[in-house]
Amino acid sequence: MADYEAMSKSLQTGKANEVRDLVAQALEEGVSARQILDEGLMPAMALVGERFKKNEIYVPEVLIAARAMKYGTDLLKPFFISGEINPVGKAVIGTVKGDLHDIGKNLVKMMMEGKGFEMIDLGTDVAPEQFAEAAHKNAADIICCSALLTTTMTNMEAVIKAVEELGIRDKVSIMIGGAPVTEAFKNSIGADVYSPDAASAADAALQILNPAS
Repeated sequence: MADYEAMSKSLQTGKANEVRDLVAQALEEGVSARQILDEGLMPAMALVGERFKKNEIYVPEVLIAARAMKYGTDLLKPFFISGEINPVGKAVIGTVKGDLHDIGKNLVKMMMEGKGFEMIDLGTDVAPEQFAEAAHKNAADIICCSALLTTTMTNMEAVIKAVEELGIRDKVSIMIGGAPVTEAFKNSIGADVYSPDAASAADAALQILNPAS
């Protein structure tokens, strides 16, 4: 039987090789990929997110935990492709045009992957039209825009306009975040969700898909 306690402990402490070995062992024992994800990897990453929210751990610890999770999920990729594991939702993520910062974006991406999202990462310095077209092409549920500079966060409004011009505003929710971004700014540009940190962003993304939960 899969040792989810050991899997969780290894993931939280960033022991990537141990996570990979435990996932491989569980698969060999006939445990389903869905079960490994739902009962082992995702709850462990959720704990990492909670500890990060409470300032019990910091960015470096989150990054090594996310790397350990990737070692485990890499073994599960064939099951995603086969359709045995379906993502909870799909999101496009990127740092807005003119901004090359990516640590915050990467943290949000990792946290959302930990919740079961399929993430389409557009990188940094992403034009508004790129966000809109990627969301349309991939039938994404959410667009996540990041900015670290006050001079670039205004481009978030341009993303909303590009989405409107493409005619998909009613099909996609727009989340924004980054150091200079606020709830008031979200309201002023007409975005749907503002999150102050990566763990909150992942929780908010799930809430978008399941508003009654």
